[in-house]
Amino acid sequence: MAALVGCSGWSYDDWVGRFYPAELSNRKGDWFGYYSRYFPTVEINSTFYRVPNEFMVRSWIEKGKQRLGFEFSVKLPQIVTHDSILKDSAEAAASQASGFEDVCVKPLAEAGLLGGVLIQMSPYFRLDGRASLGKLRALFQMLGTDTYDYAVEFRHRSWLNEKGNELSSDAVEVLQEFKVANTIVDGPGFPITRSLTAKHAYVRFHGRNYDIWYKEEPEDDYRINRYDYLYTHEQLGEWEPRLAEIISNCDKARVYFNNHGRAKAVKNAFQMMDTLGIQHEERDVVIQDQMTLGGFE
Repeated sequence: MAALVGCSGWSYDDWVGRFYPAELSNRKGDWFGYYSRYFPTVEINSTFYRVPNEFMVRSWIEKGKQRLGFEFSVKLPQIVTHDSILKDSAEAAASQASGFEDVCVKPLAEAGLLGGVLIQMSPYFRLDGRASLGKLRALFQMLGTDTYDYAVEFRHRSWLNEKGNELSSDAVEVLQEFKVANTIVDGPGFPITRSLTAKHAYVRFHGRNYDIWYKEEPEDDYRINRYDYLYTHEQLGEWEPRLAEIISNCDKARVYFNNHGRAKAVKNAFQMMDTLGIQHEERDVVIQDQMTLGGFE
């Protein structure tokens, strides 16, 4: 039983001066090395937008080899989850996903650097009976779900039960069948579910900017985007018993902070490691925001 805590990405300009030293401002190539001194894992979001080429995957492998035990978690490309599946092109989705597995997932795994593989579904992908469940099955059947740690993040509330507080039994059944983890999310878009559907767990913290989650940020808002949110000690402390339960019931739990605005993910990830008693190198993260009236942290 193990828990790994990290951030969703490491290449953010607004982390300079807050987490990355100022002298690294023009040395982005050194950011990963600095990040990996403090965290054993990272979630790569860029694979969601485009399938990485061989050179990019090889560069990750070379970086990761410098840190014993480091893991990269990757996101399935949006062409699968936000395009082909929505267009009822199940065969195309399965083929594209299998291709991504060959190009990205398998090489990372062979190098001993693969964490989880996140399938973040479109917020428009609804549970509408056997058809949508069939699409999931067709996708999973083309993937090595027995070999790699896959996780699904549902984003439409139709995937919940009648009470709206847990995954529907049909969804749980399919995930269990293929040993795919239910991604447990803390954020405005979906409730915090409890179902553990695999021997590995995947948890994501998006922040709690409920007011700007589904709309454009106001021009005078001090928050740079909807992920510019700092969890309080109390909010993270509330997760301690839940994460303890998750960790005790799986072989490995991966926890990622996606509230990346102005290095807040870094600060909260350190705090979560402290909460869970995970040893790590100490590093103060400077959080200095220009506040507006009524905006306080």
